[in-house]
Amino acid sequence: MSFIDLKYFSRMCKSPSSQKKETAYEFRENNLFSVDGLCPSIRVSQMRRSVQRQLQGQELLLLGPVPLHGFRPAYLPGKPAGHPSLFAGTQSKLYHLGIRGKVSRNTLAHANQLRDWRIDADFAKILIGQARKLYAADSFGIELKQTVYALDSTTIDLCLSLFPWAKFRKRKGAVKMHTLLDLHGNIPSVVIVTPGNVHDVNILDDLIIEAGAIYIMDRGYLDFGRLFKIHQTPAFFVTRSKTNFSRKRLYSQPVDKSTGIQCDQIIALKGYYPKKHYPEKLRRIRYFDAENNKTLVFLTNNFVLPAITIADLYRCRWQVELFFKWIKQHLRIKAFYGTTENAVKTQIWIAISVYVLVAIVKKILKLDQSLYTILQILSVTLFEKMPILQALSNIDHKEQEAHINNQLNLFD
Repeated sequence: MSFIDLKYFSRMCKSPSSQKKETAYEFRENNLFSVDGLCPSIRVSQMRRSVQRQLQGQELLLLGPVPLHGFRPAYLPGKPAGHPSLFAGTQSKLYHLGIRGKVSRNTLAHANQLRDWRIDADFAKILIGQARKLYAADSFGIELKQTVYALDSTTIDLCLSLFPWAKFRKRKGAVKMHTLLDLHGNIPSVVIVTPGNVHDVNILDDLIIEAGAIYIMDRGYLDFGRLFKIHQTPAFFVTRSKTNFSRKRLYSQPVDKSTGIQCDQIIALKGYYPKKHYPEKLRRIRYFDAENNKTLVFLTNNFVLPAITIADLYRCRWQVELFFKWIKQHLRIKAFYGTTENAVKTQIWIAISVYVLVAIVKKILKLDQSLYTILQILSVTLFEKMPILQALSNIDHKEQEAHINNQLNLFD
């Protein structure tokens, strides 16, 4: 059985709305259909030759660019329908699951609104506990005995008129997914979903600080009262200072400027309230990023690690941004079935469960494929009666590197 990833053979339609009927007809005519039943916006005629060259009479499963849902052959007689059901490509395999009729979008929305999201959250937490044990010995580029976490949040935009509970701005709705990412394996250890108007720094009050761990945060979490609680646990933090940061230098430590470290200082805070909230000393490190021609200033309560290690730790904070990017691109957390808070949280926690479950499968089966490849293969073989190792091994699938020209700054 061969697998072909359609995202490397297709182009998006210039105007999907005007060519919707033509695109749906081409997919029906060529016996291709989306597993989730939605008409994709990819023109079959533009990739037909590339696919046929690799077919050569073999059984072919096409891995599509639609997140979490692949494309597979579907022999559907008759004229193309306007909006087919969600499981149109797998109707013959749903009977043994008790699904004997059409599964509509309204049915899924109703289920998401009624079933408590905490059920999915508890299931995801069990998976997270298993995944963290499996990846505990994995390296993330810096050899440290302590657990290292990256804390950040991502905003998921919503329509305020449809989601009135998701307050963000005056005319805009959104939810925030606050995530504490364990850098050993990039497993989300804590996920908190809040309305968009909840400030990031407030999440520090809800975290159970692990003694001896290192927490990496951007300057949005710079609150000296909350940072002092981390210090008292005792745990360590690495963050960036703000431009209006007022301090008093106590003494400086020698540095090797060839590494990019410009200064390594021990400081005390100035001002009544900052000094009251954080009465202890802090370490201030100024680092010059030659690649981006940018100077960065870090604050930490760790006085033992080398200054360059502190800078490298903050660079690893970028892993949480990559996690947000991956989960938004490949899992369905931007379009929701249902408009209630329960429905949104249910879908987010299901997506997290899928991510962690794929990571567990990759580790236990010792697979070399990326999480994306494993996810797509599982999506098209979900209802097949075969051992999971058989579906994921001996696969003729070559990944191609995606060239991203708009790479963001690692230190932003």
